[in-house]
Amino acid sequence: MRRRSGEPIYSTAIAAGRTIFGAFRLRPSASGLTNLPDAGGAVLAITHFGYADFALVEWMTWRKNRRHIRFMAKKGAFDKPVVGWLLRGMRHINVDMTAGAQAYADAVRALNAGELVGVFPEGGVNASFTVRDLKTGAARMAMEAGMPIVPIAVWGGHRLLTKNHKPSVREAYRTPVSFAVGTPVRVDAEDDPQQVTQRLHGVLQELVDGLQARYPEPGAGRWWQPAHLGGTAPTPAEAAATEAERQRRKAAARAAQTPAG
Repeated sequence: MRRRSGEPIYSTAIAAGRTIFGAFRLRPSASGLTNLPDAGGAVLAITHFGYADFALVEWMTWRKNRRHIRFMAKKGAFDKPVVGWLLRGMRHINVDMTAGAQAYADAVRALNAGELVGVFPEGGVNASFTVRDLKTGAARMAMEAGMPIVPIAVWGGHRLLTKNHKPSVREAYRTPVSFAVGTPVRVDAEDDPQQVTQRLHGVLQELVDGLQARYPEPGAGRWWQPAHLGGTAPTPAEAAATEAERQRRKAAARAAQTPAG
């Protein structure tokens, strides 16, 4: 079993996360844990329905084999004084959307050094709680580094903190959080990244479907259940339209703050 030493910031963050999750009395369950490698590099391709998914997956991984994940996080998070210091201390990977090649190279370098690299291939939290189209970055970096892609689905974590819903301590208390780790997707340099990505999407959707079917609490009429299963979450089309409008407003706000040339 591989154990990390000399990373006090990461160790402290994990201890803090364990304390918080313990205080909420979360009820974790996981299948497929043997698919998490105990050593060597791998791309962890994770579903993204809630903002706590990265911490929950690290918690699950730490419980299994004490390994640390290097997550790819947006530059905006790194630019925040305290958060950025923590992210750098945990050796996460800074993703500057205006210079994506650097983040990609850093991720491949980490994989070749035997690290686990955490990726959310949907590109952001999906308010419909369904697996939307994936970006090809996870496939491309795995192909270049010659490493497997380990698909991971998380269900229930979005009930703690997610998009368009105010978090509630009462709702989060004793929430079941389910994980499913799929069989590693093997790739090589000659594969088509689009085809690998489509295959990965199918695997993630299958894992999510299984978690939803086995989830210990009924979701009919609940905000955290997707519309196609009888919940009140927006449909994929509605969520996409809302997100497009949000991005339009953000772009307009940035343009308004930019001095005229």
